[in-house]
Amino acid sequence: METVVEVERASKRFGATLALDRVDLRLSRGEVVALLGPNGAGKTTLVSLVLGLRKANEGTTRTFGMDPRDRRARSRTGVMLQGSGLPNFLRVGEVVDLFRSYYPHPIERAKALEIAGLADKASAMLVTLSGGQLQRLYFALAICGDPEALFLDEPTVGLDVEARRAFWTHLRAFVAGGRTLLLTTHYLEEADAIADRIVVINAGRIVADASPAALKSSVRNKRVSFETDGSLDVQGLPIVRVISSGPRVDVLTDEPEALLRALFARGSSIRNLEVAGATLEEAVVGLTAGGA
Repeated sequence: METVVEVERASKRFGATLALDRVDLRLSRGEVVALLGPNGAGKTTLVSLVLGLRKANEGTTRTFGMDPRDRRARSRTGVMLQGSGLPNFLRVGEVVDLFRSYYPHPIERAKALEIAGLADKASAMLVTLSGGQLQRLYFALAICGDPEALFLDEPTVGLDVEARRAFWTHLRAFVAGGRTLLLTTHYLEEADAIADRIVVINAGRIVADASPAALKSSVRNKRVSFETDGSLDVQGLPIVRVISSGPRVDVLTDEPEALLRALFARGSSIRNLEVAGATLEEAVVGLTAGGA
């Protein structure tokens, strides 16, 4: 399978701060990869190396087998970064046409707007767009060059749940044709729903690289959730962490059977009991808690 991105032993320093420490990463054609980690872990720095916006102090980075700053490589990529800004006096269609002119083989304006869910907004002024519509416009600009690889840095930050889910639908439709996607996000539900692989970075190092299912299955803890009367006394109970307490109790335990036996022995009132495996959030927190 063709390698789209290859990062080998890449390190990046900002003064005395080591932002990336000998990172290795490879993305193949058609992969959807989510890059996760706490603030300051190195996610944006790694993406900037892959895009050629920054240069590593050590190691190498190749995109489509070329220096990522090579125009031939950039013409095959689409990018949606945080903090995008456009003049409010332009119309949606004008901005899309401007960005289409940067690429050798762009898709039609109407198709880009349709994929992004903005088919009826071509003549709208940017100043009239909602926050969710602006995010979809930035997505249209990222895909208007018909890229083979797409890089999205926190694309749904600030969107409500409904707008995020709509964005996922448009994103899945675009990458379904075998395109490569690298996504950074703080919404772990988003990563779980979209990604084939999860890469977890913490303190400048990659600490995990696996499928969402494999990451979740690596966590021994189970989530036990139930409703109870009054407060729960956790003293002496085999509980790793209390997620929430009150009328609805949510805890993590590596001994769910022992926990339930102890609760029943105490005569605790338990209703609507649920026992489930760890979530992706719990897996990532377990991997990054020491450097968060």
